Amino acid sequence: MGRATVRLRYLARRARKLRPGNLIEFARQAQKVSRAPLPVLVADMLWCSLKYDMGFRDYAVWDIRLLTAKERATWMTHPKSFRITRMHNTPEGRAKLEDKRRFAREYADLLGRETIDLRDVDDTELGAFLARHPKVLAKPLEGQGGGGITLHENVTDPAAFRAEVTAAGQSIVDEFIVQHPDMSSLYPDSVNTVRMITFLDKNGTEPGGTVHLLAAVLRIGNGDVIDNFASGGMFTMLDENGVALYPGVDKQSNVYREHPVTGTPIVGFQVPMYDRVRELTDKLARRTPEAPYVGWDLAMTPDGPVVIEGNHNSSVFQPKPSASGVRTGLLPVYQAAVGF
Repeated sequence: MGRATVRLRYLARRARKLRPGNLIEFARQAQKVSRAPLPVLVADMLWCSLKYDMGFRDYAVWDIRLLTAKERATWMTHPKSFRITRMHNTPEGRAKLEDKRRFAREYADLLGRETIDLRDVDDTELGAFLARHPKVLAKPLEGQGGGGITLHENVTDPAAFRAEVTAAGQSIVDEFIVQHPDMSSLYPDSVNTVRMITFLDKNGTEPGGTVHLLAAVLRIGNGDVIDNFASGGMFTMLDENGVALYPGVDKQSNVYREHPVTGTPIVGFQVPMYDRVRELTDKLARRTPEAPYVGWDLAMTPDGPVVIEGNHNSSVFQPKPSASGVRTGLLPVYQAAVGF
């Protein structure tokens, strides 16, 4: 599908789904860093939507109101990310990542954790799994962003458990990951993960292609069992050694130099065993040539990184100007790797 066609279809879909309340909500969020009147912000958001192919949440989260035109042009946006997905990730590649049952089978040697599909085991096998793992997560077969995931502890009746989670539309059951003590020190009530966004250039100079790391992100929970941005979690960017560069930011544009629950400093936090994170990410990207653009979610255990999932439609992560002081986005990094 050509780039122009993808963009026109995307813009048409956005126009159909435009909700004034949504527009006002993000404009009010932008007022946290700008004193501009609401009508001015709304007009600027609509202009940036057309001029820079920018979503309304992009405008609010990345403090676009504070930036010059030249600076605004450097920001990666969710509409641009969507186009990369549609242009480069094939239906086969998207299915390979989105179907959790298939994902568990095809990446079994790289996962580092145990997962089952209820359709593949009887109650005896399920009971043995639950006995090995006193805490488990039940998930729907498809879906991303942490939606539809529930935590279960000390399950003693496998048949009743099966009936409960099946009724909730869940069929995948994962062992609950015991995270590395350093990661737990950030926030112990969720598994805090690393999002590694990669693009596999199949025409690169390395055998099998060149893996470009577009962004490395530390995601931290805050009030929920998952660390997802949509569930109140926060994120910060990592440097090449896995060190957190900036304060954490949540979807409401709140900024945290320390975690509000644990008091653990976020700036300067070192992700443990980050060299192994990079190594595993490279292997995952090379395993998935049908979907060269992927956001990989990895958790850290005392024994090393384990794979949570691969997102063929990864969200965009960049430094927030008001929290980081950085006024240029990652669009040039994406352009250099992807070639758009």
